[in-house]
Amino acid sequence: TGSNACYMEEMRNVEMLEGNQGQMCINMEWGAFGDNGCLDDIRTDYDRVVDEYSLNAGKQRFEKMISGMYLGEIVRFEGHAPSNSLALVLHSDRLALLQVRAILQQLGLNSTCDDSILVKTVCGVVSKRAAQLCGAGMAAVVEKIRENRGLDHLNVTVGVDGTLYKLHPHFSRVMHQTVKELSPKCTVSFLLSEDGSGKGAALITAVGVRLRGETMSA
Repeated sequence: TGSNACYMEEMRNVEMLEGNQGQMCINMEWGAFGDNGCLDDIRTDYDRVVDEYSLNAGKQRFEKMISGMYLGEIVRFEGHAPSNSLALVLHSDRLALLQVRAILQQLGLNSTCDDSILVKTVCGVVSKRAAQLCGAGMAAVVEKIRENRGLDHLNVTVGVDGTLYKLHPHFSRVMHQTVKELSPKCTVSFLLSEDGSGKGAALITAVGVRLRGETMSA
C-alpha cells in the first residue's frame, strides 16, 4: 500500500545522540518526501488531483507517486481503477490488449482497439515512473552510505517487501536498473521478503547477508 525506507547510519552523523561508535537504523519516512514542494517540478496535474482528493491532502506526496495504493488512482477511469487491474494490464505483451479490454468491460466501458492501446500505454508510463522514482530514492540512499563511509565502491544488500515489487511484471526490473544507473559506484543486491512487513524485509536482509558472509549496509 504505502512506501518507506530505512538504512544504517554511522553514529558519528547522528547529531542528537552522543558517541561516534557503531551505527543506528534510520527510519526515513520517505513517503513524506516532497511535502515541502521540492517535487513540484515533476508532479503532474493528475498527481495534484489524486493528492487533493486523498484523505491526507498535501502530505505523503512521494508515496502517492510510487506506491501501489495510488497508482490505480493516477490512471483512474471515472474515479475507479483498482491497482491490481493496472498490474494485470501489463502482465503480458501478447495478451495485453485482451486483458485491457476485459478490465474495461468490468468497469462498464466499451473500448476500441485504439482505446485499449492508449490505456496500456498510460499504465506503462505511470508504472515506469513509479519504479524509476523509487529507484532514484534508493540510489540516493546507497550513495549517501558510500560517501559517509569514505568508500570508492560500496557493496550493499537491500531487503524489499510489498506486492507491487513482487507481483508487478516490470516494477522490480525498472527499479533495479534505475539504481544501477544512478549509483554506479555501488553494487546493490536485493533480497525479497515474503511476509509483507518492513520487519520482515530487515530480517531477511540480515539473515541473507550473514549467510553470504557480508556486512549488512542497508
